Order: sequence, then C-alpha cells, then structure tokens
Amino acid sequence: MATLSKDSLGKILVRCQDPGGWAEILNPLLAAQGLDEPRRLAAFLAQVGHESAHFNRLEENLNYSAAGLQRTWPKRFPTAEVAAAYANNREKIANRAYGGRLGNGDEASGDGWRYRGRGLIQLTGKANYEQAEGSLNQGLVANPDSLAQDRVLAVQAALWFWDSRGLSALADAHPGEDEAADFLQITRLINGKNMGQPERLSLWASAKAVLGVT
Repeated sequence: MATLSKDSLGKILVRCQDPGGWAEILNPLLAAQGLDEPRRLAAFLAQVGHESAHFNRLEENLNYSAAGLQRTWPKRFPTAEVAAAYANNREKIANRAYGGRLGNGDEASGDGWRYRGRGLIQLTGKANYEQAEGSLNQGLVANPDSLAQDRVLAVQAALWFWDSRGLSALADAHPGEDEAADFLQITRLINGKNMGQPERLSLWASAKAVLGVT
C-alpha cells in the first residue's frame, strides 16, 4: 500500500502549494477507502489533481469569455450574442450552465451557482450535494461552501464520488483491458466529457512513476 509524503505528492502535483499538509490529510482517508493501492491512487490523484489545479483550487473558476462559453457549453450558449450576455459573470454563467439539471432548479432558482463545483473533485449540482450529504452526514446542501473551506470535507466528498461511481474498478488492472480507455471513462464519469485529458494523462504518468506502478 502507498503512503504519500510531502516529497512524493509534490513530485506528482508539482504546482501544489502545500503538499505536506495535503498528504497528512489524505493518507488516513485514502487507507480507509482502499485507495492507498498504488494503481488506484495514481488514477485518483491524476483526476482530482487536474480538477483542483494541483490541490490549489477548491471552487470552480467559471470565469469564461464568450468564446470559452461556446466551446465549453455549446448547447447552453449557442450563439455569440447569448454568450456575450453572460461572459465573465461567474454567477450568471453557473445558473445558466447548470440550471435545470443535476438536481438543480431552473436558471432563475440560483441553484446552478449555489451548487457549483467545489472540493477536490469539483462536486457539482444539488443532487450530488444531497447524496454526498447523506453519506458523509454533513450539512452540504445548507452549507455548500464548506466543501471549499474544509480540506477534510473536500477529500471526503471526492472519495464519496469516486466510490459511488465505481471508479476504482476502472482504475484496477484487468488482463486484456485497455487501461487508457478505462482512464478516459473515469474522466468522462467525473467531468461529463473529456476536458483536460492531456493534463490528466500527464499527471497519471507522473503518479504511476512516483508510486511505482508498472
């Protein structure tokens, strides 16, 4: 089983500003979830490392230009005119992008902004907050900002999401399976698409090298 140190985590997530502090939080939580197995841990760190900008951002950025909105959510921002009306307004963007889905109310409800991505895995949508709350026994629906303020909760929510989607099974090695295809499926289950896949793959390679995964 793998144990993270300041040095090992810093080699994987090279921009992490506090690898020692994060390693101290991660180790017991990973062990309790069976994610200290090196192959699983490599996939987990690659994915959450990308989602959280190397553990430096626990809240979704959402500061998109009009062009960025059209690239990221072409169905929600179908024209340049629509995108321009929302560009660089984080709250408005979240409410349109996430309104009416993921358990959220419509755009006017404000749920898109209220339940925007937070934590290491950028947990998004009221339905996910409700489900994580039931599992973690934390008041995430009433206090969603806690996922961005409490590092332990940020990790716990990521581990809950990982387990609830069966992602360890995809990270495990199985004879004859395409590991790259499995890793891409992990990305899609987390992100909904394959955004950021080049960096995820780079972090995965670094994590496997540091953790001795062959």
